[in-house]
Amino acid sequence: MRMRDTFIKPMHREGVRFVAIFAAVTLVLFLLWEPLGWIGVGLTVWCYYFFRDPERVTPARPGLVVSPADGVVSLIEPAVPPAELGMADAPLTRVSVFMSVFNCHVNRSPVAGEVVSVAYRPGKFFNASLDKASVDNERNGLRIRMQDGRELAVVQIAGLVARRIVCFVKPGDRLRTGERFGLIRFGSRLDVYLPPGVAPLVEIGQTMVAGETVIAELLQAERAEA
Repeated sequence: MRMRDTFIKPMHREGVRFVAIFAAVTLVLFLLWEPLGWIGVGLTVWCYYFFRDPERVTPARPGLVVSPADGVVSLIEPAVPPAELGMADAPLTRVSVFMSVFNCHVNRSPVAGEVVSVAYRPGKFFNASLDKASVDNERNGLRIRMQDGRELAVVQIAGLVARRIVCFVKPGDRLRTGERFGLIRFGSRLDVYLPPGVAPLVEIGQTMVAGETVIAELLQAERAEA
């Protein structure tokens, strides 16, 4: 790895037009007053940094559930998955990862499997760190069926600043663990609904790295029953 790769990360294509807009505004600010222009430069660099899309190294061991987002674990509690995903009407363990405007916002699949359904629901824009955001905010959910038949849900939730959820996949697509499936612009949250009997291996307040940090182990439930 080269030293510059530590500081300069590739940018996701979704960010190109936003950086271009910030750069154009910066040029105008320089024409108006130079100090404003330098503020614009700072904001343009931040916009580029927001849309960064670094490579991640996903753990190779089978049966792991990895974080779908960079951020901090804000909630761990039982909750019923969104009705529009068509899953069983029973509480599952939900792990919520809150992303600030300084986190990388590219979302990655927690597990390998087939996308059974993708369901978007418009809503409000409460602070994504609040519990009610899972119910009231704009969201987009994926229902993923793994090779052993068990299912997991991952839900993108818009936040106070976020106004656009982007999803790259559709029903029938197959995802690898850690594969990119979407992003949310400017602050948001990801909820993961674990299969029955699977307990989280993380704690509230823990920092997460998308595609790398292990949330849970699917095989632990099988070992517990043995």
